[in-house]
Amino acid sequence: MSIISSKSITNSITAMLLLSCLSCTLNSKELPILGEPEIVQKVVDGKTTEVKIYPTIPDFAFRSQYGDTITAQNFKDKIYVADFFFVTCPTICPVMKKNMLKVYDEFKGNPDVGILSHSIDPAHDTVEVLKKYADDLGIKGRTWLFVTGSREKIYDIGEKHYLVTAHADDKEPGGYIHSGAFVLIDKQKHIRGMYDGTNEKEVRELIDDMKVLLKEKAQ
Repeated sequence: MSIISSKSITNSITAMLLLSCLSCTLNSKELPILGEPEIVQKVVDGKTTEVKIYPTIPDFAFRSQYGDTITAQNFKDKIYVADFFFVTCPTICPVMKKNMLKVYDEFKGNPDVGILSHSIDPAHDTVEVLKKYADDLGIKGRTWLFVTGSREKIYDIGEKHYLVTAHADDKEPGGYIHSGAFVLIDKQKHIRGMYDGTNEKEVRELIDDMKVLLKEKAQ
């Protein structure tokens, strides 16, 4: 006859309560919508009321590592994470990609999730270069897309709409400066979170918040 100690029972109950609390936290958490909203007046039930209209990511057209054109339609009814990098980056990009792999491994194959990495060095980062880069990371399928295109359009969408730094700078290592942020986008193309892609703790928070958004999408 085995005897279970009271300490073991207490530890088991504590673990169950912690898991229950975590589940409740994820289920009840609401992510903010980032960006400066436009205040507009609308008539609802005969009454004029002010409504906040938050900025969204506009349509775009870039080429992926597979050579096809990627637009906002590729992310219809999906949440996705966006970032900016360049293949020859000697500073933060290797750490960012190592951490983004954790996001990829968590959600790869999930049709409701995407990852979109924009090269800020399109002159070097051709379709062929991006394909080899993705292959070297072990990326398969279309969950994680690496895109290139017009330098001006990439810089514009990065700095004006994703709200990150992304442009050429001869004074910086590698000739470019860019944010290390991972930007979380919901299915309405709103920014719902920004996370330091070089920080493992923040990347874990991103993964948790993506699960929150997926539940929000289901509702």
